[in-house]
Amino acid sequence: MPIVRNAALALLLSSTSVLSASAQTLLPDAIAAPGETVVLTLHAEGAQLYECKAGADGKLAWAFREPVAALLLDGKTVGRHYTGPNWEHIDSSAVVGKAAGNAPGATPNDIPWLKLTVTSGRGTGILSGVTTVQRINTVGGKLEGDCDKAGTYRNAPYSADYVFLRKG
Repeated sequence: MPIVRNAALALLLSSTSVLSASAQTLLPDAIAAPGETVVLTLHAEGAQLYECKAGADGKLAWAFREPVAALLLDGKTVGRHYTGPNWEHIDSSAVVGKAAGNAPGATPNDIPWLKLTVTSGRGTGILSGVTTVQRINTVGGKLEGDCDKAGTYRNAPYSADYVFLRKG
């Protein structure tokens, strides 16, 4: 009987690991970070803010201005995401990133997935030593349509997951 029980336990454990692996998000090469380790993943809920501006062609169009979002862990606010782009954790650690790669969102209304290289950081908390930030699983955030008055603002609600990684 112990052999049957051990075999059943082994089968259960192996099927659980297969399910966990398939539940992970597959990342496009453009935003992958090979050789880096996940430090933290936070969910963001907020808005992408746009400004009505004249483009190079002189025509008015909506231009991205800044993100404004709460960073959540298990439904609780643990930080914020704002202009820079900056990510700030409640432990006072923070990082600033610069876009290094992108991939389309799942629908035309979704902002792209991004890979951002950390250009600076502060504090000694959980974000200390983070080298890359990935924005994945985006929903919404794109603003389409005409704008008719320069200097006006609109926002587009969005959500995303931010994955903070460290080399090694």
